[in-house]
Amino acid sequence: MSPASSIYEKFRSLGVKLGANEIESPRPKSNQYNIENIMPGRVESNAHGEVYVVEQFHPADYHHGRQSIVPTNSYRNLARWAGNSSIAGVPPQAFAFLDTETSGLAGGTGTYCFMVGVGRLEGSTYHLAQFFMRDPSEEEAMLLALESFLAPCQALVTFNGKSFDAPLLNTRFTLQGWRSPLLSLGHVDLLHLARRVYRERLASRTLGNLEQELLQVHRGEQEVPGYLIPQIYFEYLRSGDARPIASVFYHNALDVLSLAALFSHLGNLLEDPLGAPDHGAADHAALARLFEDLADDDLALQLYYHSLQSNLPDALYWNTLERLSFLHKRRAAKGIQGEQARAIQLWEQAAVHGQVYAHVELAKVYEHDLNDEQKALHWTEAALSLIQGPQGSAVDRAEWLEALVHRQQRLLHKQNKLG
Repeated sequence: MSPASSIYEKFRSLGVKLGANEIESPRPKSNQYNIENIMPGRVESNAHGEVYVVEQFHPADYHHGRQSIVPTNSYRNLARWAGNSSIAGVPPQAFAFLDTETSGLAGGTGTYCFMVGVGRLEGSTYHLAQFFMRDPSEEEAMLLALESFLAPCQALVTFNGKSFDAPLLNTRFTLQGWRSPLLSLGHVDLLHLARRVYRERLASRTLGNLEQELLQVHRGEQEVPGYLIPQIYFEYLRSGDARPIASVFYHNALDVLSLAALFSHLGNLLEDPLGAPDHGAADHAALARLFEDLADDDLALQLYYHSLQSNLPDALYWNTLERLSFLHKRRAAKGIQGEQARAIQLWEQAAVHGQVYAHVELAKVYEHDLNDEQKALHWTEAALSLIQGPQGSAVDRAEWLEALVHRQQRLLHKQNKLG
């Protein structure tokens, strides 16, 4: 039996019908398997009705996998990366970690959140609350309860939430004629940061894969694939049987806990990237690019050199050396002592290994900065020989040939005039 078949059989055994052709006529909702009997929780009442809330409480030093859910370091650099320096001053108690389960992935006014999981630190306790609509008529009450839970918070942490969760919740609040509380919160979307830091090492940067690889969290048999969740909810609405919904609560709670742990992990990493355990050369190369983008040249240089001294894959090694050389070039243009010599040293190293760009940069620097036209001509003709030789590629010829021929002619013309 294939993995997909076993998943479908598992949910059929729990009474989940998969596919519109299997949906039967509505029947009275079960009392034996209603949500209150399957998932212990409480009914929260407010001015707009009732919503069901399932809660977990963990001590502040709780570890999700091998990572504390509260950062042990500051998150100043994480805030810089997010482009919101004010987040650096937000206390841990004012962060909300949010994940939604929805009626579909299309978005728009026809998609709604039937479950919102959100966690925040309350004193010495991490409070995870899952707001669940037992019926779509409870949406107003759920949104109001969520707003109340978020009231003490100043910043929001999500995974792909800027593109999905936050816009969807904002839409649901707007449809009620209310201003969304999320609009007042600073927002850190960890998806984009994780993609930058781990794009070279991890083929998949989904939250599920990150929690396995980085946090050492492995989900149990209760886990449900995300693509089945809307169907499970629709079946629950039809039948009243909440047993399959327990897997959705499990999935959502782990997502929220993983968000908090990943925020802690990445916050610690960005504050001490060279001292962080279990991060190899590929991660350091990615972090170097990140800190270069943040204009933190000193740390970027340390990370670039650190990664080059380690066991980088060949293609990544030369890409990293190229990036480092151009960082030195930009610093040399600012008049920083010794930077041009460092760039030349790296270009010479790359040129020996057939890197065309390095030949071009050496030709430029010798012609325009060092006024050594003989060496400039040498590197130009070496580049031409390289790209026109048997190992030269059509891509390199298309990119470099015309400019190199033009440079060669100009340099030869200068030499003839002097001669």
